[in-house]
Amino acid sequence: MDGNFSPVPILSIVLLTVALSPSTAVLEPYDLLYDNAVQAFYNNDYSDVVRFMEGALSSYTEVRRTRVRCRLGCQDQHPFDASFSDLVFFDVVLKRAACMNKCIEEILGSQSVHKVSEDVVQDFQRRIPYNYLQLAYQKLKQPDKAAAAAHTYFQANPEHVEMGQNLEQYKDLQGVKEDHFVDREARPHQHSFTAAVRLYDKGDYERAIALFEEALVEYYKADVECRALCQWPQRFEGYDYLRYRYSLHEVISDHFTQVLHCEHECVRDLATRPGRLSPMENYLPLHYDYLQFAYFQGKLEEALQCALTYLLFHEGEEFVTDNVDYYREVLGHNGKPREEAALYLRRHKQELELLLIGSKTMGVEFTEGVNVAFFKYCSVICVGGPLVYDSVKLVQNSAALNGTQRVLLDHVISEEECSDLRHLAVTMAGDGYRGRMSPHTPNEKFEGATVLKTLQYGYEGRVPMRSARLFYDISERARRIIESYFLLNSTLHFSYTHLVCRTAITGQQDHRNDLSHPIHADNCLLDPEANECWKEPPAYTYRDYSALLYLNGDFEGGEFIFTEMDAKTVTASVKPKCGRMVGFSSGGENPHGVKAVTNGQRCAVALWFTLDPLFRELERLQADEVIQALDTQSVWGQGLTINPKDEL
Repeated sequence: MDGNFSPVPILSIVLLTVALSPSTAVLEPYDLLYDNAVQAFYNNDYSDVVRFMEGALSSYTEVRRTRVRCRLGCQDQHPFDASFSDLVFFDVVLKRAACMNKCIEEILGSQSVHKVSEDVVQDFQRRIPYNYLQLAYQKLKQPDKAAAAAHTYFQANPEHVEMGQNLEQYKDLQGVKEDHFVDREARPHQHSFTAAVRLYDKGDYERAIALFEEALVEYYKADVECRALCQWPQRFEGYDYLRYRYSLHEVISDHFTQVLHCEHECVRDLATRPGRLSPMENYLPLHYDYLQFAYFQGKLEEALQCALTYLLFHEGEEFVTDNVDYYREVLGHNGKPREEAALYLRRHKQELELLLIGSKTMGVEFTEGVNVAFFKYCSVICVGGPLVYDSVKLVQNSAALNGTQRVLLDHVISEEECSDLRHLAVTMAGDGYRGRMSPHTPNEKFEGATVLKTLQYGYEGRVPMRSARLFYDISERARRIIESYFLLNSTLHFSYTHLVCRTAITGQQDHRNDLSHPIHADNCLLDPEANECWKEPPAYTYRDYSALLYLNGDFEGGEFIFTEMDAKTVTASVKPKCGRMVGFSSGGENPHGVKAVTNGQRCAVALWFTLDPLFRELERLQADEVIQALDTQSVWGQGLTINPKDEL
């Protein structure tokens, strides 16, 4: 999109008229309309802002709808039959391609006109057009439409403080009603599911059932559409196409592997709310879980069917298995799971088998320990990915820890590694946060060290380099486990890493009623009174996941606890021990703290991670360079100077 482009006004009006007429054979590209709207905004022509921006949104929607419709229609016209061969395959592929080109160009016009930059695509996905619309409608004194645009934008950008304030102002304006605050981009399956949960919580089971069933229909429809949109050229990092020297079959294999990967990501996409990085946990199976209990109020046949369907996703789950046994006993017969879920899971199983084969063909290294059976029951439902290392054991998942995006693991490191790191922590005996010996409570001494500082001490001979290197390596081990278990589709970066010990101060432990670390959330300001967590400074708003890797358990007190938003109601408690790690998402869904350490010393590696590479830990980047230098042994000939304050 060229920010300086200024089309002739008369031509723009004609093009806009075409864009807003879906029945015509030519659709104006949404990036041009978007650019015109932005130019109008800076010219203070708010009527044109609305006309062009609404046209851009309509065009964007129509392009997506057309691609889905043409893809599915051509797929039905040219199916793969049982007599499969190379010639048949290419015949079908070519006919489908010709069919799609014809279909799309009849509706949209030339496809090349509708190729837009990634920046524009990102703006529409982030709902930036609604920010312009909100301001334009405000200037045009149409507060009802401004409220809808503001609400739509805020759903995907909840951290936008100014928009939140604008919404509060709209609520007080005359003529603005509650039903004006609609999400114009609401996804039907998520909207129905949320409404159904509200009704279920109120005990209105009959209406809740209708909405849950509607949500399932919309979910499977959205899944089909999402997959159809994957049937286009794929762009993956790590490919040097100028040097691409593979045979035709390898090129085809690479492309279809990328398409399969895109289709598999639809699971995460459909379960992720606007503005969120992580999907709603256990999203699809929860529909059947809710339906089971809602149908239990009077329709046991349907309740049994939904319970059996839930077990397709979570085979052998004790609580639901007991319910199934009860339903069978009361009804006097067995039932079958719902067919749509069984077909869905079978397709995913085949897809993942092909994806694993394709990844080997492409030379892509998938996470260690992955297997199809695991993916069938875990990856499909966005909960509990591979643990990467054979020794690591799952102790409790989110459900067992009474929350979301939580996990408790054992045997992350060995007894020997725990001992080495504890010795390192004692030897370093560094400062706490910002040099304060007791930053959280005066009844304990708090000491810590960073990865870079330990490497510096290692080079200076003040601590064993082997131990400093171990600290670096186990933090990377923890990062890989968290990234894999929570099935993140992008790289998790270090935000901060700290080797910390909390030591009870003798003589100050009688009648303690404080915590070793008060209840808090890691990326927002917890407000127990308002039952909110405000994602704004001075909170580390860029942190996405957190982990604590414990080095010992030979002390009194010091249990890690999760609470509700009220910072009082404990939902789960974790007793530290060597090699145990608790991981969780860093938002307000996971308030946590540490009970008082009343005797002995409690040591752990505290890790915070971000999905935004702009907020990578500077010291970690410097530590990476040190490790690279050590590995190449270039350091030995020229000496090594490490300054933690250096900027890259």
